[in-house]
Amino acid sequence: MSITPPHEWGLQSDITPRFGARLVQEGNSLHYLADRAGLTGDFTPKQLQKLDQAFPLFISQLEAMLRSGELNPQQQHQVTIQFASLTCIADTRGSCGYVYISIYPTP
Repeated sequence: MSITPPHEWGLQSDITPRFGARLVQEGNSLHYLADRAGLTGDFTPKQLQKLDQAFPLFISQLEAMLRSGELNPQQQHQVTIQFASLTCIADTRGSCGYVYISIYPTP
């Protein structure tokens, strides 16, 4: 499945395929808004299934990183997480309210 949204959400990258999103941060919780997310490039059905299964795990880990201070809403700092043959990079970009992510298949 190939989708390229008119606006690419998440952290910009040359890696494809990838899923990008801008998550809303409320304290140490993250909220996913479907209209602030999109796929870029060609994912296989199996990759999409893995993404669907791993996404909640990525969110839980990112929330833990917010609680520990490793991911700081006031400072730009990129973190990397890997689950189920997928890599997630995330950064608040010092935005004080958003976490930008890109998830792509691990080579």
